[in-house]
Amino acid sequence: MLNKGYTLPVFAAASATAALLKLRGQNDLISVSLNLINPPETAQIDIEQVAKINDNTALAITRSDPGDNLDLTRNTPIWAMVEILTTKLGNCQDKIIIQGGEGIGLNTNNNQGAIYHYAKQIITHNLSKLLLENEQVIVTIILPEGRQLALRTSNSAFGIIEGLSLLGISGISQPLSSPQQLDLFQHELTEKAKKYDSLVFCIGENGLNLAQKMGINSEQLLKTANWIGPMLVNAAVNNVKSILLFGYHGKLIKLAGGIFHTHHHLADARLEILTAICASLNLENSLLQQVFNSPTTEDALILLRHHHCVESVYEAIASRIDQRSQDYIFNHSQQKITVGSILFDRQRKIIISSNKAQKLLPSLCYNGQNI
Repeated sequence: MLNKGYTLPVFAAASATAALLKLRGQNDLISVSLNLINPPETAQIDIEQVAKINDNTALAITRSDPGDNLDLTRNTPIWAMVEILTTKLGNCQDKIIIQGGEGIGLNTNNNQGAIYHYAKQIITHNLSKLLLENEQVIVTIILPEGRQLALRTSNSAFGIIEGLSLLGISGISQPLSSPQQLDLFQHELTEKAKKYDSLVFCIGENGLNLAQKMGINSEQLLKTANWIGPMLVNAAVNNVKSILLFGYHGKLIKLAGGIFHTHHHLADARLEILTAICASLNLENSLLQQVFNSPTTEDALILLRHHHCVESVYEAIASRIDQRSQDYIFNHSQQKITVGSILFDRQRKIIISSNKAQKLLPSLCYNGQNI
C-alpha cells in the first residue's frame, strides 16, 4: 500500500497559515488544518517551529514529506514569513502578496519567482479566511536548502535557476518512480479509456500544465512519468485508438531511439540519437560533432536554431517517435494505435507537432482549437 505524501505547495501553505495564526495569538501550534482544494479534502500538516519576529511579522517552518515518492525534497524545511499590513483593498486575491525568498528558483523566462498557480491558489485560499477586512499580508516562501537541491534537478533545462520551484496541480505527492505508481497510472488510464478513445500522455508536470493552458481537454490528459512503454501497451489493451505524446524534447527524443522507459538512470542516449538523426539528414560533419559534444539537448537545440535546421531535424525526430511508438505497441500487443507527438523546449514553446499530432488535435482541444 502506497503511503501518500504532499507536494511542496502544501507545506508552504501550512507554514504561511501557522505564521498568520501565530500573529492571531494562537500559541503551542503543533499542526494546522489545510484545505488542499485539489483534491477537495482537508490535510493536517505538522508544524515544526513558529515564532513572532515582531508584532506584525511571524515565521513558521514545516518539513516536506512526499510519502513513498523518491523525492529529493524529503525532510527539506519550508519556511514562510508572513507580514501583516493595513490596507483599504477589499479583494482577498489582491490582499495576499506571495513572493519567493532564498531557495525559491527564478524563472528566467519572466524574471519572476518560480511559484506557480496551485501554490498561489492554496496559499491564498487558506489565508484569505483568516484576514480582517482592512488587512493585507506579504507572504515570503523560503527554502533554505533549495539552491543546493536545485543542482540535482533538471530545473535549469526549463529556465529555473538558483532554487526549486513550487510546482504542481495537486496537493498529493505521487510516488512516480515506484512500481506501484504504474498500477495507479494504468488504473486511471483504464477509467479514462471508458470515456475516450483518444488520450494525451504527459511525462511530467511541465507537459501537463502546458497542455491544459493550450486548450487540451484535461479529462483526456494522463501523466505517465517515465513509464511510457507500459502505458502505451496498456492503452492498446483498453482499446484506445490514438495517443498524443506531449513532452519536453529532451525526454521524448529517447523514444526516437527505441528507449521507452525514460528515466536517466536506465538509459540516456539523447545526444547520440539527435546526432544520428542529424547525420541521416546529411548535415555537415562539423555541425554533427558540435551537436554530439553539446552539454545538453537544449544546447544542441540552440545550436541547430543558429544553423536554421531545427524544423527539418525535429520533423524527423517527431516522425520517428510516432513510428517507433506505434511499432512498440504492435510488437507488445498486436494492436494498431495512431501515435502523434508534440515536443516543446525549456521555455515551454512548441518546437514541432508531428503530422499525426496535427490530425489528432482538433478532437482533443476545447472547441476544436488548434495548437
